[in-house]
Amino acid sequence: MHFGAELMRQADVLASFTEDPPRITRRYLSPQHRQAGNYLIALMREAGMSAGFDALGNVVGRYASDGSQGPVVMTGSHQDSVRNAGKYDGVFGILTAVACVRDLHQRGKRLPYALEIVAFGDEEGVRFGATMTGSRAMAGTFDAACLDLADDDGVTMREALRTFGGDPDGWRDLDRRGGNVVAYVESHIEQGPVLLNENLPVGVVTGIAGTTRLRVAVHGQAGHAGTVPMGSRRDALAAACEMVLAVEHHCGTRPDLVGTVGRMSVLPGAINVIPQDAEFTVDLRSTTDTARRAAAQALVARFADIAKRRGVSVAATEFFAANAARCDPALKEALAASVAEQGIPLRELPSGAGHDAMVFPPVCPTAMLFVRCGNSGISHHPDETMTAADAEVATSVLLHFLEHYAPPRPDAREARELDGLA
Repeated sequence: MHFGAELMRQADVLASFTEDPPRITRRYLSPQHRQAGNYLIALMREAGMSAGFDALGNVVGRYASDGSQGPVVMTGSHQDSVRNAGKYDGVFGILTAVACVRDLHQRGKRLPYALEIVAFGDEEGVRFGATMTGSRAMAGTFDAACLDLADDDGVTMREALRTFGGDPDGWRDLDRRGGNVVAYVESHIEQGPVLLNENLPVGVVTGIAGTTRLRVAVHGQAGHAGTVPMGSRRDALAAACEMVLAVEHHCGTRPDLVGTVGRMSVLPGAINVIPQDAEFTVDLRSTTDTARRAAAQALVARFADIAKRRGVSVAATEFFAANAARCDPALKEALAASVAEQGIPLRELPSGAGHDAMVFPPVCPTAMLFVRCGNSGISHHPDETMTAADAEVATSVLLHFLEHYAPPRPDAREARELDGLA
């Protein structure tokens, strides 16, 4: 098996489908999304799968089982990107799975389940601000209100889907709940330095952190920069900056909690005017939902204290939340066995980044394999790297898992579903 070099080549091809070369930017329902999707469909069909776009622009490939009926295992990742992205975030999880199917097909081997590979169209949420659009539809948690969200040009998701050739009302038909899906397994670059620092090519994910995002608006009083005494100012930006530092301090003094202020705007934005309005975002993440929710409440209270002391007003609004997702113990064990088969020590680690896998627990058990990220673990940036050797190892691990995975008996699946309802 020689997967690595070919996977690197395919990632290079996908990187060429970009809105602003030489940078990589591929937003949901853009012409470049169509180009990347067509390329992936061709790869899937060449590998022995049926493949095509679904109603929301996801690419879905299917490798039929060794019987006419049977369970389904899902894998894949996202093909969209952030602005100025790296080559491997998301797309590696698609390409590695297709490589596995190609190997199976060349050997004439079918599995005791149908394998679906999904290239999700919108995990990052860059264009419309709604993340994991395709995977949420498949998990039965898609919010139809997202169809009316507009991009920077005023184009709604609904309009963009029609232009793309999709069906804005077809999201209901994508729900995989009750569809005999028994597992979702995703391979992804780590997007961090843990495996790199420990000189390990792969690791098994224990769980995916939940996320809370806040939009914080601070309102003060504009004034002349030269005539208002320092003690009389109601400076919205100065108050916002103290709030940002409060986020850093709070999250820096608690385990299993990270917080980021990634965006800030200031009005009126003149060099000689005291800022009247400042708005910023807060991104809180933890693998423990109670810790994340408690942090959000504590920070909102802290913002209010700062605002009162500085004579400004503040309003904090939650605009996104996703619960943490624990990876299934049995699937973790199966992945660990496949890692051991490659002679690699087992390293379990959590994921601080969100992934499509985190929305699938309502459908089926989930698991993730992490692959070493080079260059200090940098991701979401052109300096994101991985090696052909690590791609080879990760694909071998995934292939071993797929070939040795035994779907649970129908009675065991029914027991799990009933347990989930209890």
